[in-house]
Amino acid sequence: MLNLKESEYRDYIIYSVTRLKKKYGFRVKLIYGDNNFEIQQFGGFKTKREANSYKNVITAQLYNRTFVIIRKVRVEDFFNYWLENVVKKNFTYNTYYSYKLTVKNHIVPLIGNHFINSLNQSHIQKLYNSLYDKSPCIAKNGKSVMNSAFQFALDKQLISCNIVKNVNLPKKSLYDYDKFDSKYIRINIEKTLNITQINTLINASKTTPIYLHILFAVLMGLRKSEINGLKFSDVDFVHRKLSVQRQLGIDPNKSKEECQKKTYTTQEIKLKTFSSKRVLDIPDMVFEAILEERKRYDANRSRRKNDKHNPFRDLNYICCSTYGKPRSLGYIQKYYKSLLKENGLPNIRFHDLRHTYSTILLKNNYDVKAVSKLLGHAHSIITVDVYTDKNELAIDCLAELEPFINDVVPKQKNSENNYTNLQKLINLDNFLED
Repeated sequence: MLNLKESEYRDYIIYSVTRLKKKYGFRVKLIYGDNNFEIQQFGGFKTKREANSYKNVITAQLYNRTFVIIRKVRVEDFFNYWLENVVKKNFTYNTYYSYKLTVKNHIVPLIGNHFINSLNQSHIQKLYNSLYDKSPCIAKNGKSVMNSAFQFALDKQLISCNIVKNVNLPKKSLYDYDKFDSKYIRINIEKTLNITQINTLINASKTTPIYLHILFAVLMGLRKSEINGLKFSDVDFVHRKLSVQRQLGIDPNKSKEECQKKTYTTQEIKLKTFSSKRVLDIPDMVFEAILEERKRYDANRSRRKNDKHNPFRDLNYICCSTYGKPRSLGYIQKYYKSLLKENGLPNIRFHDLRHTYSTILLKNNYDVKAVSKLLGHAHSIITVDVYTDKNELAIDCLAELEPFINDVVPKQKNSENNYTNLQKLINLDNFLED
């Protein structure tokens, strides 16, 4: 079992070259923070000159903190440690599960038996080529995993340099780029809604339990898991602002046995990235819906306060059952798909409502950093990669979107002002019928 608890030395001592088993060699003493130490031996040199030459190399590595402490670490063992001790503890369940599948199904079968410090750029390029032959999307995911894992390996001094850093994926055709790349998704009329369709969806959803889910997604760009995690305490009713502070999902560090019954998939977990924690202005339509939902919440709590068999769970969630229980991700799906089918709307994902929201802003040439902040993306480049397509976004429906754009987006065209202007209250009352 790989153990990296003592992978960072505090000091070191290099001993002189001496005779070792009829040849030449030298020893290095690594001193750790708790004053424990480890002796490493380097031998097998035919001459004293060869040993001194290699000693100079090791000395430079120790001084530059690039010395590899644990030298016999198989790639499979390293990735298993990294997944369980780094990814599982610091990332969301979805990221952990996705990385684990990529490692198990694609990386380990190809390079799992190699020692990590014996890999070179040729091994990595062959890995990327093989993954790309399966799918450009798999190759893209594999590269993301390799970049993150090998940076950790470098930090823990398992490798002397990050050989992954300068290895690129194979060149792609335009067809492959558009169809398969996991970061570059072409947004078009079939994957976004126009103003008429937005109006239809919102009005139709008023009689369903997911009315607020629809509003939060299409008018504020929230993720499904973020919507489920919203609480009334996150709402500033005076200034009409909403704080996005958590999401509901699976905590990879907890098993089903550790959770209360039927709460495994609705645990409060940290947001996707640090930037996902944000404060947003609340549109009038959404604010009014929150007020109405608060009335229903209080009524349900009062009605069920004496129910001994199934009491109201006063957890303060905005989107919850009549018993106060949080909603799961799957709960939204059945109502959402029915709404699309019954109202003749495109069969798009719920997440594409977030695409619709961001596309409208980006199509009107507003500052990418401002839109990225509203969406809660870690880097502005993600917004560009995922939601734009080199000026080919929703071209066919632009005429229908113009009234929506003109009302939702501030009128100023100066990009320096857009970052602030996008924080203004979005009021759709003039365009969405009661």
